[in-house]
Amino acid sequence: MNILRSVIALLLLAGAGFSGILAPGGAKAAELIMLERPGCAWCLRWNDEIAPIYPLTAEGRAVPLRRVDVTAPWPQDLSAVAADRYTPTFIVVENGVEIARLRGYPGDNFFWPLLAEMLAKLPAVLPVEEDS
Repeated sequence: MNILRSVIALLLLAGAGFSGILAPGGAKAAELIMLERPGCAWCLRWNDEIAPIYPLTAEGRAVPLRRVDVTAPWPQDLSAVAADRYTPTFIVVENGVEIARLRGYPGDNFFWPLLAEMLAKLPAVLPVEEDS
């Protein structure tokens, strides 16, 4: 749990780093798709370890989480993204286009660095303004 608190603190301190991932007009263009299914043990573990803090992090604010149940029909707005039956799978999508994919949940110590690698592939639409 101390590791989790440390990660949260570091992410909150680095929060401005992802503020450039915005579409014109300030709308968020990117999202993190989580493919899940009922009874998925690794999905439940992610829900316990990451889900409560994800929206509070810089990543969660820049790339909001969207859950997709793989046992339901595939969402039409994700037609350009390949479906996957493996859960959990995390897909960074921008304007309906897949940017990066992570199959499985490697635990909280590895999830954040892997997510950072995925998000680094996103183009920053607007430059990040720094306060003087």
